[in-house]
Amino acid sequence: MPEWLQIVLRSLFFLVVLFLITKWLGKKQISQLSFFEYVTGITIGNIGAELATKVEGNIMHGVLSILVFALAPFLAGLVSMKSKIFRDLVEGKATVFIKDGKIMEDNLKKEKYTTDELLWLLRSKDVFDVSTVEFALLEANGDFSVLLKKENQPLTAKDLNMTVASVKEPQTVIMDGKILDEPLSTIGLNRNWLNDELDKSGVLLENVFLGQANSNGELTVDLYDDKLKVPSPQERPLMLATLKKCQADLEVFALSTESKDAKAMYSKNSEKLQKAIDEVTFMLKN
Repeated sequence: MPEWLQIVLRSLFFLVVLFLITKWLGKKQISQLSFFEYVTGITIGNIGAELATKVEGNIMHGVLSILVFALAPFLAGLVSMKSKIFRDLVEGKATVFIKDGKIMEDNLKKEKYTTDELLWLLRSKDVFDVSTVEFALLEANGDFSVLLKKENQPLTAKDLNMTVASVKEPQTVIMDGKILDEPLSTIGLNRNWLNDELDKSGVLLENVFLGQANSNGELTVDLYDDKLKVPSPQERPLMLATLKKCQADLEVFALSTESKDAKAMYSKNSEKLQKAIDEVTFMLKN
């Protein structure tokens, strides 16, 4: 058998052996490593490489072995895209740790996780009470996913039957004291608007390290001098306060007038304005 073919076969053989060993060690090895496990992994890899190559000074044989190790994962990725069975074999499947609020002890043992490590994973997801968890699993890549019970999930606008305005990503309009025109035009703003906003905040352009504008036309800046504080945008709170004052004034007018027609008009418009305020409050609050 040609020597180059022996190199290829040895490389493939020890690649499979290393894969099976890693598979046997479990997902824990790719999600978190102790110092000992890290050193052990390096040692196993070095041993496998030495056994695979045995190049004895032949550089081309070493290059050939490296190519085999590099090509094998690439080909495995292509096959994984075509076959779910092969993908599950190579990449693995998620393992359920908590189901219907119950801890799956057998699955913990299968993945070589202790109860303390499960609790640590939950705490890393800001979950400190196991009884609040409906479902939790260890992903194939070692990540941990948690679904809280319905009553423990944060309230959303949908739960409250509230209409929420869509939010677009903020644009960086100032960087290192220089204006970026393209992001400004993306949200329909210009340099005149930017200069006006800087004047309102009492900030000079050259003192701005980073400036961002949101979809509501509000500018926030970070200055080079961290000791200086820049007030947050107040346009929306001021608008909300103005609307509430107008609504209160209409109620006062309704109470103070002697005319029944005027009283009815003020009361009706006060109610309309109150409804409008209720609909836009969530948009105008910071």
